[in-house]
Amino acid sequence: MATEASPGSGGLIASAGEIIGRRPWRNSLSLSDFGSVLPVVVTAAAFLALFAQPLVLLVQDWWTLPEAGHGLLLAPAALWLAWRSGIAERASPNRALGLAIIILAVFIRYVSGLAAELFTMRESMFLALAGLVVYRYGFRQVVWWWLPFTLLVLTVPLPELVTQQLALPLQFKASRIGAALLSSRHVPVQLAGNIIRLPGRELFVTEACSGLRSLTALLSLAVLMGGVALAKPLSRLLLIAIAIPVAILINGVRVFLTGFLVYFVSPSFGEGFMHITEGWLLFIVSFASLALVAWVFRLGERFLTRKREVYV
Repeated sequence: MATEASPGSGGLIASAGEIIGRRPWRNSLSLSDFGSVLPVVVTAAAFLALFAQPLVLLVQDWWTLPEAGHGLLLAPAALWLAWRSGIAERASPNRALGLAIIILAVFIRYVSGLAAELFTMRESMFLALAGLVVYRYGFRQVVWWWLPFTLLVLTVPLPELVTQQLALPLQFKASRIGAALLSSRHVPVQLAGNIIRLPGRELFVTEACSGLRSLTALLSLAVLMGGVALAKPLSRLLLIAIAIPVAILINGVRVFLTGFLVYFVSPSFGEGFMHITEGWLLFIVSFASLALVAWVFRLGERFLTRKREVYV
């Protein structure tokens, strides 16, 4: 509640004294306001009590595991995008569906906790979050926030069983691409699985060099770029699909570059700081390539939209 002061200094002093004497911020909190805030506080406390463990473990993985480091970017981006897009028009609560989703999420959290299965335990946290949104705003709001929820799901590292199944084929693929590029530059090379034999030197394409880390990070960034920069679902799906061969090709180029520098310059380029630096630089190249593809798709969408408007 605002008070109107007279132009004179006496009016200003009286107005300030009135504010101090009456303490209007105490009077502003009514029982109805307290009643509306209390369910939010209780829900937040219950959510943290149920999902504190998977949340803490997930943040620790973001900070410590290279293959999960993209979560440090995606999680804040998801929260910002949700806040920026706001509440959808005609959003209405769906208590029954929201409560059913919440119960399912709690059940999955309990069972996965008994089995010590981290992936489903962490995903149940986001399922419960979706249930709360449905309970409060309806399923339309979850669809409206499809990009933030997708980014949150992508922050969860894949199960070790899945990564082991994917890493070995990627190792072989990167080894073949690297060996072929080395042969094209007249470097004597022999390939045996994921081992590249050079004169007096052997290069092992290990699981860390399989490109799985860069692939998961690049796919996540493709989802983010597609959701922000592109308007058509087909364009977004094509961008995500293109991210896969880009990541594989760039990782093969990394193997080639490592072998080339080891053969012609120094064996130190195959390990330590120099090897890690090569990986970071080539990941930037792959990200820039994907951004270029997204920009071309964006120009194509604008061109098709203008062409359609002309014919209409």
